[in-house]
Amino acid sequence: MKKPNTYAFIDSQNLNLGVQKMGWKLDWRKFRQYLEKQYGVTKAYMFIGHVPEFEDMYVHMHELGYLVVLKPTSDMTRVQAEPQKNTETTADSIKTEEKKPIKGNIDAELVLWAMKELKDYDKAIIVSGDGDFLCLAEYLQEIGKLGYIMAPNWQYSGLLKRFEDSIIRIDQLKRQLSYRSIRRPFKKNA
Repeated sequence: MKKPNTYAFIDSQNLNLGVQKMGWKLDWRKFRQYLEKQYGVTKAYMFIGHVPEFEDMYVHMHELGYLVVLKPTSDMTRVQAEPQKNTETTADSIKTEEKKPIKGNIDAELVLWAMKELKDYDKAIIVSGDGDFLCLAEYLQEIGKLGYIMAPNWQYSGLLKRFEDSIIRIDQLKRQLSYRSIRRPFKKNA
């Protein structure tokens, strides 16, 4: 029997942070291959906040087979009061300055693309544990196009509990999908 034409819609930050919270890193190459082999995913849309310094990563994800959809980001740092005179600049203050919180909320884009592409796929996989995708999951189920919801771990939104039979927890696939760096054996100097 032929597998249905399946598209994946990936909330990259939810997925990435969700598996890291469980203490491991996802191998994005393995994940793309898994989606294709296991579920026949022909297109995997990856939604991610655009940060100019990460251009190489976006290109790499595209090379791995993801269709990268970038969302403009917002700098979430608050305007801080002027430092008092005679205040030293510390390493901690520099670190804070370098790591500005950035928000790239991709929820609307993911839903929009799932709807724009609706006529082109038979089944959709939503890759996120975010309850903001409840309306999308409900609609896709209603029209018979919800394949699965892939949640990063057991801490997905309670709003998605009604889809328990359609939820795949990625943390249970750690052995298959985790990133392992290649380490060379240690050689003693003679």
